Parts: sequence; C-alpha cells; structure tokens
Amino acid sequence: MSSRRLVVGVMGAGEGASAEAVALAEKLGERISARGWVLLTGGRPAGVMAAACRGAARVDGHLVVGVLPGEGRGDDRKNTAELDLAVFTGMGKARNVINVLSADVVVVCGGGGPGTASEAAHALNAGMPLILLAVPLLWRDFFCSLGEGVEIACDVEECCRLIEARIRRGMRPS
Repeated sequence: MSSRRLVVGVMGAGEGASAEAVALAEKLGERISARGWVLLTGGRPAGVMAAACRGAARVDGHLVVGVLPGEGRGDDRKNTAELDLAVFTGMGKARNVINVLSADVVVVCGGGGPGTASEAAHALNAGMPLILLAVPLLWRDFFCSLGEGVEIACDVEECCRLIEARIRRGMRPS
C-alpha cells in the first residue's frame, strides 16, 4: 500500500444501537486511531457512529471523517462533535455507498438495521473486505453466504488483527 493512511469504515446502528455495540464501537474507534488509521463513520451523533468517533478522538493525531446524509443546512448540521471532517452529501440514505467506497475496509459493529445491512452488502458487491464484529448469528450466516471477503471478529483486538492481516495481504478478499 502507498503511504496514504488506511481508512476504516465503522458501520452500525444509530439510535437503536445496543449498549454492547456502543461500548465495542468506542473501543474500536480508539484502537483504529492508535494504529494511525483514519476512522470513517456515518457521522451522526448517535449509536455506533458517535461511539466510534468518541473513542478515536481520545488519541493524539486522530483523523475522524463523517459522511452525512444532509446538505449541511439547519438541522442537517447536527453531527458527531468529534468529527475532524464532515462530508455533507445531500443524498440521504444513498450516502451509504459513499461510506463504503471511501473506506479501505468496512467493519459492521454489532449489527444494525437496513442502512447498516445495505453498507455491508455494498462492501461485498464492491469486493471490499468486510469484518463483522459481534453481530447477531443471523447476520453472520447471511453475509457469509453471499461470498468471499467476510471475516468474523468476536472482539475489538481480533477485529484489528484481521484488518492488519488484510493489509499484509494487500486488502483483497481471502
């Protein structure tokens, strides 16, 4: 890989995120930044997105990017306080494609709703590495059945080891 910093997309539930997913996302965001990687989320001030950003912001030298659905006016300006860069797309949920294609690897943290599922599907469709971190069994079975490139992590350290292994392999699906 070039000297460009690795971009790790962390996707997951917003308002409906479980306490476990939020705790994992916060720890994951911190570990991503500690390794010098860029954190990319959906940028909203809720759930997995906000937690990952909080964790990343605790590390000196962090870079946190949020890809937001609105145009950046009025209520659209509501985003996670820890963002270093807010990208306003004006695309609503279609911004999920931008989230995925802007990352080098996508991590789904704790599962989520249709938006998170679409991000996982877009990652697979684009041939990108996809790591499922502490997702429900149904999610694991479904996304693993769709093809190559899916890896399963039970905890944050395992997730980071899988990302590092992907870097060594050139980020191609296994």
